[in-house]
Amino acid sequence: MNRIDLKQLIEAVADTIAAHADELTALDQAIGDGDHGLNMKRGFEAVRADADGLAAKPLPEALKAIGTKLVMTVGGASGPLFGTLFMSLGKDLPAEPGRADLIGAFGKAIDAVAARGKSQAGQKTMLDVLYAVQAALVAGEGPADIATAADAAAQSTAPMKAIRGRASFLGERSVGHVDPGARSSALIVRAVAESLEGGA
Repeated sequence: MNRIDLKQLIEAVADTIAAHADELTALDQAIGDGDHGLNMKRGFEAVRADADGLAAKPLPEALKAIGTKLVMTVGGASGPLFGTLFMSLGKDLPAEPGRADLIGAFGKAIDAVAARGKSQAGQKTMLDVLYAVQAALVAGEGPADIATAADAAAQSTAPMKAIRGRASFLGERSVGHVDPGARSSALIVRAVAESLEGGA
């Protein structure tokens, strides 16, 4: 992944989150604090502002720096969770990863997020999307199918009752709403997938 590729990836993700910030806010207003869209936009705008510097780093160092920046700027519960995802990927990915490297590192990153959030699949969180992405990676799916799996997994959180996070306080009233963290995770996955496909 060369410097231009990484910069384009960063900008694609930041632009996607910014474009969907209102949608994420509306989802969070239904079952959370109502600040998820704004928080995620702020965090990824901070990442985007340092795109040149980040893209100049080796991939593992760039990912760790992105994770650190997200922890510092996103705030709320999402900052530590998304920060953990990126920092863990940076810890375990080599500079030029193959699919097997990505599968291994992504699996460890998911475990780290699950441990940080004290959550698991099926509890209406971003993990529902991350595990679906991991399954698609293991199955050998390409970027487009991985993005589709992420979108479907985010939508699948709607009928779930929230077990973790602020939405869990709503009990049955959390049913019928897509989890904002799952949706933002799917948006990030799609932005990355489309960038990788476009550069293929």
